[in-house]
Amino acid sequence: MATAIPPGESLIEYPSDFPIKVMGPTHIDFAPTILELVIKHDPTFHKGKMEERPSAKGNYTGLTVTVRATSRPQLDALYTELSAHPMVKIVM
Repeated sequence: MATAIPPGESLIEYPSDFPIKVMGPTHIDFAPTILELVIKHDPTFHKGKMEERPSAKGNYTGLTVTVRATSRPQLDALYTELSAHPMVKIVM
């Protein structure tokens, strides 16, 4: 089990642009669904901040979303919601 890093010892300075990689099975609604979810946590986010890449065989889609991180709780909540979403396989 990973040890939680105390908020005062975070290596991330806030606010900052923070890339998050999200992978899931290729589906027409994958990118729009992730876009909607990310906007809940970063209202400044827009489609232009999302990079989309299919896997070699096209079975999976990888998204890189660069959010404006304003706090540790904001990032934690975003990671938690992304990880729990049924369309998402991996969040990095």
